[in-house]
Amino acid sequence: MKFEVNRDVFSEAVSFAVKLLPQRTTLPILSGVLIHAEGDRLTLSSFDYEVSAQTSIAAQIDDPGTVLVSGRLLNDIASRLPNAPVTFTTEESKISVTCGSAHFTLLSMPVEEYPTLPEIGAQTGVIPGDAFSEAVSQVAVAASRDDVTPVITGVQLEVGDNDLSLIATDRYRVAVRTIAWDSGRVGSDPLHALVPARTLQEVGRTFGSASTVSVSISGSSDRELIAFHADDKTVTSLLIKGNYPPVRRLFPETVEDHAVINTAELVEAVRRVSLVLEREAALRFSFTVDGLTLEAIGSEQAQASESISALLTGEETVVSLKPAFLLDGLNAVHSEFVRISFTKTENPNKPGPVLITGQTSQEAPATDGYRYLLQPNLLLR
Repeated sequence: MKFEVNRDVFSEAVSFAVKLLPQRTTLPILSGVLIHAEGDRLTLSSFDYEVSAQTSIAAQIDDPGTVLVSGRLLNDIASRLPNAPVTFTTEESKISVTCGSAHFTLLSMPVEEYPTLPEIGAQTGVIPGDAFSEAVSQVAVAASRDDVTPVITGVQLEVGDNDLSLIATDRYRVAVRTIAWDSGRVGSDPLHALVPARTLQEVGRTFGSASTVSVSISGSSDRELIAFHADDKTVTSLLIKGNYPPVRRLFPETVEDHAVINTAELVEAVRRVSLVLEREAALRFSFTVDGLTLEAIGSEQAQASESISALLTGEETVVSLKPAFLLDGLNAVHSEFVRISFTKTENPNKPGPVLITGQTSQEAPATDGYRYLLQPNLLLR
């Protein structure tokens, strides 16, 4: 096999192919990138039986063929090559990579032992790349990182005829974002797909600049698959098995008591006051007609407090929130103001979850379909 390819194009393609490869694998063959040269196209693929990535780029191919090479090593080399065309040749089990005055010799891996990439089913729908990327970044942060309960380490996609909802939870908070979606279907049964959060985050970052992203959900009951495709790039992932908890019912239909605050001011105040907190400690938030006061009791040596403007509607409220979880929600609110709504429970001594949504102004709520529900800590008395 022999081909010549643009250095930047090749480096970007290799980087995409290896992003989702596991850092460690019990099967070394799965750490490879499969390179197939035919016609005037070069196809790079990776697959570890759970996630696959494939991309196609233009190349001058003098001798077609297929080779398997260590993905991480090739990516390290490709990212540091000088600014010159890359020439790639193979001879028996050796691979020669030449770029300008730089030359590398690598050993190939056995192609015949590499697994066949999964087949992609029919298109389920199409979504704008920028809206999809934004929704993933807003929601995936709330997914659990505890593998003990795999079902909540994913993001639940709920597909309707005209909209797509993304839902994530780790038991302490729930994030939901609904965006427009073109399924080409009318009156069809809703579809659900539980996608690993890490995979979905990488897909969101990769396809954020694409005009549209094609999504396919397919497979049998024992091997369900989702595929994302845009701009000669494809990512597939096995879906997580299990029933996602019915977290939508936790969101209140209406909330009377709420406060509207400048998002940037609140973010900065939380970051400052939480500097004295010990790990896992919470901040105390007092909402009154005079504004919002944040208080942190870190230790005997350090305390902090700060007051900022807030427009309160309804009863004065005091809640205790973990700053890291709160900041995740605030950073996902892409509007100048944020509304923090206070739900109630039957127990007056136990505060209900706070609902965080965007506000385009102090009076007008945002219409981006993003909601973030955060459970407060019990107040220290």
